[in-house]
Amino acid sequence: MRLDNIGNPATVPAGHAAQSPIFNFMSQHYIELAGDLDLVGAGKVLHVGTQTTAGGATAIDYCASVLSAENDVFYSIPLDSITPGSYKWLRVSLAYQNYDITYKSAAVPGGYGTGTIASFIGFKTYITGYQINGVSYTPSSGTGGSGNHNQGYWGFQTNVLGTNYFSDGQSAGTTVPNPLFATSPIPAGSCLVTGQFVDNLMANSPLVITGSETSDIVITVSLSTNKSFEWIDSTADGYFEPEAGEAVVDMGIRGMIPIKN
Repeated sequence: MRLDNIGNPATVPAGHAAQSPIFNFMSQHYIELAGDLDLVGAGKVLHVGTQTTAGGATAIDYCASVLSAENDVFYSIPLDSITPGSYKWLRVSLAYQNYDITYKSAAVPGGYGTGTIASFIGFKTYITGYQINGVSYTPSSGTGGSGNHNQGYWGFQTNVLGTNYFSDGQSAGTTVPNPLFATSPIPAGSCLVTGQFVDNLMANSPLVITGSETSDIVITVSLSTNKSFEWIDSTADGYFEPEAGEAVVDMGIRGMIPIKN
């Protein structure tokens, strides 16, 4: 699926292009179980990640983030720590994404290459440096350098004939699907994705905690990256071309389904 900010199907706007990136890692900053009418924070908050004021305003501390790959356990909690009840929705605030994209460049043999995006989509992130494919980078002075960065800061790395190339910038927006927008709006600038619990047959089914569980409950969180990396296609050819100065406009998440196993 490819959803917009209020959970409706969305197409790629005219004059833009998009692709579905291949995920490597992610980190999350906030996890909450909620009902239909629970405002953010009024449900059962399971986790809030490390924050810092080292850059001024409160921000996510990227250096303290835990990166998780596909099929990794990214969070666990004893069931007796969760208030018994029926929870219909899961909220997860994504802080960081690392994924591979394809791009077009005359400098690449054959004209097309693969690069890696470090995508910081939390509400604000304190960044002194980060690695892409084992190579260390510092945010450029044009993006504010080391310190706090607003939602949508990104770094791009590729290797051409043995030489690493790096660039970074700031996207214009971040899509955050929230089907509860009418009753439970999310704070502006956050990346708090909302998804309804389903069972293994993909039927809507709330997460019920009785308080007398004798075995683990495993939730698989499925995130949609359906054409989630979006740019202004100034060359009108459907390919991302950094050399042409094509601007990244969105790199959010296009849906989330929490599956009870």
